[in-house]
Amino acid sequence: MLIIADNLHVVRSDIARAVADMNPEPIRRLVHSCLRAGAQAIDVNSGPLPRKARERMRLLVDAVRSVHRGSLLLDTTNADAMAAGLAACRGKAIVNGFSLEPDRIERFLPLAKSFGADIIGYLLYPGGRVPVDADDLMQAAVSLFEICIAAGLPPERLIIDPVIAPLSWQDGLRHNQSVLTLLRHLPDLLGAPVRTIAGLSNLASGPMPLERKIALEQAYLPMLAAAGLDMLLVNVWHKPTIETANLSDGLLGSGVFAWGDVAPGPAPHPEGAMAMSIEHEKER
Repeated sequence: MLIIADNLHVVRSDIARAVADMNPEPIRRLVHSCLRAGAQAIDVNSGPLPRKARERMRLLVDAVRSVHRGSLLLDTTNADAMAAGLAACRGKAIVNGFSLEPDRIERFLPLAKSFGADIIGYLLYPGGRVPVDADDLMQAAVSLFEICIAAGLPPERLIIDPVIAPLSWQDGLRHNQSVLTLLRHLPDLLGAPVRTIAGLSNLASGPMPLERKIALEQAYLPMLAAAGLDMLLVNVWHKPTIETANLSDGLLGSGVFAWGDVAPGPAPHPEGAMAMSIEHEKER
């Protein structure tokens, strides 16, 4: 699984200030921290950016690119900001993302096509309705796939996100069990090499002790890995979760298992991994 940090977003007060002041240094420091913690890609979550959208998205992308040459996920609901970010990216870019809502299809699919970017498709119906049962998830996946093909986007550029639901939702547990079924059957269902991504931080969102959040992530993550998940969007400062991701990859690999073949656990954040995780939860 590709490990993608979801830690860079303007909900954090330090990043919000950095974007408002056009100051790249706090952004660079945060990305350095994510890379030390095991991130292989970065989700750049700028939010809607109601003012100076293009300039502020360029600031974010340039700051991240100055310390990270790998994949960037550009996460915004502002189409102008998305276009500016894609133009500034200078490397592998992923549009994050679109759903079955017509306005998202109209705004973001053409951008992915024109910039040659991959795009994440959420399994969400218009109005933000989340499918609960596996059959409903599969139908949504087929609809997204057909929309991409009709728009001239190759199947390998689509990344499907079945949208992990908070366990606090009434149907959250049932939905997340259906996600595992979808992941297992998606290759045969679509008959094409479509990748998958899941935002693990959604699972235990809301008020909950940090240790309980991490325990739930560690329990669900191996299920996702065994079902065939390709990309994991996660708080990389949750060190035990990242260690579980690395071990899951090792156990699901080919050949004979050897500790030397498993990616080492992430180095602790200089201020302490748990302390930074707690601070991050406060910022969210």
